[in-house]
Amino acid sequence: MDIRINPKPLGGTVTPPSSKSMAHRLLIAAALANGVSTVCNVALSQDIAATLRCVAALGSTWEQPEAGVIRIRGIGGKLPKRNSPLPRFDCGESGSTLRFLIPIALATAGGGVFTGQGRLMERPQQPYFDLFDERGIVHEWNEGVLTVQGALPSGEYRLPGNVSSQFFTGLLFALPLLAGNSTLVSTTTLESSGYISMTLEALRAAGITAVGRPEQGLYQVRSGAYRPFNATVEADWSQAAFWYAANVLGGDLQINGLNACSAQGDMAVSEYARTLSRPGDVSIDVSGCPDLVPPLAVMAAVRQGTTHLTNAARLRLKESDRLKTTAAMLTALGGDAEEGADSLMIRGVPHLSGGTVDGANDHRIVMAAAIAATRCAGPVTILGSEAINKSYPSFFEDYLALGGDVHGV
Repeated sequence: MDIRINPKPLGGTVTPPSSKSMAHRLLIAAALANGVSTVCNVALSQDIAATLRCVAALGSTWEQPEAGVIRIRGIGGKLPKRNSPLPRFDCGESGSTLRFLIPIALATAGGGVFTGQGRLMERPQQPYFDLFDERGIVHEWNEGVLTVQGALPSGEYRLPGNVSSQFFTGLLFALPLLAGNSTLVSTTTLESSGYISMTLEALRAAGITAVGRPEQGLYQVRSGAYRPFNATVEADWSQAAFWYAANVLGGDLQINGLNACSAQGDMAVSEYARTLSRPGDVSIDVSGCPDLVPPLAVMAAVRQGTTHLTNAARLRLKESDRLKTTAAMLTALGGDAEEGADSLMIRGVPHLSGGTVDGANDHRIVMAAAIAATRCAGPVTILGSEAINKSYPSFFEDYLALGGDVHGV
């Protein structure tokens, strides 16, 4: 669906949806437990629907007794009957679902067949493949379908920490299911360690012992059974970042429901918003919070000074090449943005003009463009606005409630 936004500042009170990252983790931990768990404040985005679909493929069952509440009966780490066919996992466009479930499928079912949509199956899995080759685990690509099969052993796993923390999380979920304790070691500087801290929180909720020393890139995991639990998902700092951007661009929003002591790495947006509210040249290393790049770029678009967002190469393999599409979004609206190999440079301009933005099938590009529209001189048309359903289906409902002027085209 294409939409047209007439520029208006936003004001009022908004509560971001629940953390997609934490919801993935709690739902998977519940699916591995021996009993019934209840997870509250779950926003059913497309990515969360993918995880629920995949944990059902593992053998768990779930129901939604009321809005925002998911009740899951877990599999207790039990293996299927011998000679059972490999389970099939439709991961949609969710990178978290795919990377988390690959080792879990090996540990619980001896493997699985994985499919996805959009650019998902183009995302690199080499850290897993290198580990699997060392251990004789079969992995095969065939026209966008990934099949893995074999026995995942306990022990020491060494893998790079500068590709994606999702590989660490997948193994942290799988290794407690095995006989014997295990260790994860990062062979490079560990990036996005906040996401791994969220994984450890979910494991603790399910009674699993895992100790991390992120400064050393070291995680120790004890073999044990997942226990059922009750938990509530906290609000999402990644989505809150767009409302922070609206304030930097002149809005008057009170953002509620956020945990000021959260393990979410994107909590850094509160500090970055203060920095980008002041004039002067700024450089921000986004290696620990790459999802913040689109809203940070919007904050930088009309400030006095040049902003460099660095160490962002991983963004080229998101729903879109997000360095390219963020630069294209700002340029289409009259901004001055230039992509580098692993960075984005934004030179602040006095105002944005408006125009037409290709949403690039990327939820964060659509939301960033909508926030940028609040400081445009003319209307903004966004192509493919339905991409928000991947993570924040109610974004435009909230946008309208805050005084935005949005129309279908």
